[in-house]
Amino acid sequence: GLLQTEEYMRALLAMRRPVLDPETIEQRVTARLARQEIFDRRPAPLLSFVMCESVLRRRFGGKEVLRGQLEQLLLVGQRRNVELQVLPLDSEDNAGVDGPFTVVTRDDGKRFVYAEAQGSSALETDPKGAALAAARYGIIRSQALIPRESLAFIEKLLGEL
Repeated sequence: GLLQTEEYMRALLAMRRPVLDPETIEQRVTARLARQEIFDRRPAPLLSFVMCESVLRRRFGGKEVLRGQLEQLLLVGQRRNVELQVLPLDSEDNAGVDGPFTVVTRDDGKRFVYAEAQGSSALETDPKGAALAAARYGIIRSQALIPRESLAFIEKLLGEL
């Protein structure tokens, strides 16, 4: 949700099954938008994202919603404290086949891993599990396009719309 536009969030949440009621959708959109305040924190945290190309091609909400989402990614990806990378579909290697996860490293070096799947979530606080996830994330980053190439790739996708 950190990289999603409000329109994309709404389109994505509207597709959930079982169907979410309007109040739940509103609560989740509000919560996701509030988390985006991390981009304006001072000092600015270092943020790194790797996204599979398939996510960038999904037209949730239609062509214009996707256009806005890709434009948002280009803007966020140009921030000095943000590294945005794309893992192309034609990549033969993908250490992220187990699904999405988030590694959070605090100022004191302590790491946590957060993962969501099929409506459930888990927070890994065990140092060994967190270190393993951080290592896996490093491998995923090495398999993805570098940030400059990734932004050019997103621009290309935007031109295809």
